[in-house]
Amino acid sequence: MAVSSGSAKALPCFQASASLLAPQTQRTVVASASPRRASVRMRASVAAPAELKKTVWVWTENRQVMTAAVERGWSTFLFGSKDLGKDWSSTARINPLFIDGPEIFNGENQKVAVISQVASPRELELVQPDNVEAENIVIDFRGGWQVIPAENIVAAFQGCRGTVLAVSTNSTEAQVFLEALEQGLDGVVLKVDDMDDIIKLKDYFDRRNESKSQLPLTKATVSKVEVVGMGDRVCVDLCSIMRPGEGLLVGSYARGMFLVHSECLETNYIASRPFRVNAGPVHAYVTVPGGKTSYLSELRSGKEVIVVDQNGLWRTAIVGRVKTESRPLILVEAKDNSGDDTYSIFLQNAETVALITPDTGPSGRKAIPAIPVTSLKVGDEVLVRKQGGARHTGIEIQEFIVEK
Repeated sequence: MAVSSGSAKALPCFQASASLLAPQTQRTVVASASPRRASVRMRASVAAPAELKKTVWVWTENRQVMTAAVERGWSTFLFGSKDLGKDWSSTARINPLFIDGPEIFNGENQKVAVISQVASPRELELVQPDNVEAENIVIDFRGGWQVIPAENIVAAFQGCRGTVLAVSTNSTEAQVFLEALEQGLDGVVLKVDDMDDIIKLKDYFDRRNESKSQLPLTKATVSKVEVVGMGDRVCVDLCSIMRPGEGLLVGSYARGMFLVHSECLETNYIASRPFRVNAGPVHAYVTVPGGKTSYLSELRSGKEVIVVDQNGLWRTAIVGRVKTESRPLILVEAKDNSGDDTYSIFLQNAETVALITPDTGPSGRKAIPAIPVTSLKVGDEVLVRKQGGARHTGIEIQEFIVEK
């Protein structure tokens, strides 16, 4: 997800391209005002597919918030006072915009956006593409309802040219608007006086952009498969559906994480559970966003993990439930095909637990990319993620460490 800075030009809204790498961070500060409701008119021409961008404007009179935004690349500020805009422009390179009633102007006194308050279904009906008078519209949702009105706006303006932003009073509200109907509004106006909201919103964009990147996975050859007895194993149930070839990165050592397949495959004896990964015992590491690891025993409802597929593409997912039960375990060891390292993982001894493999089917197409641990043999190849082994509270650090 690319983040746009705050130039007042209209951007193609709701573009369908999924090329969302390396964001250009775009941020604007908006000064306080009491905008009146305006009827708006926006061109309903279809936008050409392009890279999806999100625009962030920041509405504040707090200089620390302004500094935090500029440091993170958000340079367009909107003010209610031209004096404040001139003052801040003298200390930082910003693109000031100014609120005048229900309208927003640039420094050349050209109208660049309109503000529309929505506090009722009737007011929401007025905010339609054929009624919009400017290329950019800022919607201030009032009256408590936000999610459903935002979804209605996303549906109404999909494919139109222009930028539709929603006023957000904290980073959590901003996330709601940016994810409405999955694609989200075109951006947000972050109206805050606490710089922590700037930091949290930037972290959110960073996580979203990371999830479009690819993790390098390495082939490793199984060197040991041994039944070892009972242990407390953890099932991780996610708030998302996983597809064949997807799972979690888990391992006894942080330096080498096995790609453990979800329970999405059909069997004759038990229904599939595509939201679940039978991940291993309580001591094992699992990869979480931000390049960190967590112990499986530390996962809780609401925490995030990363779901990785056979090609290394990954996304974040929310943990819905964690089940810990005593089950028989198998020890699996595998040796790195391109080095001397050996990696280890314990998994439940059950046919529904599988490791993802690099195997391909006919004509190079991916076969069902998993081997149940009950069928795993010495010499089989599996996929692992190599990374730094030394960790402090899940964060990779540089130090000497021996794990065995």
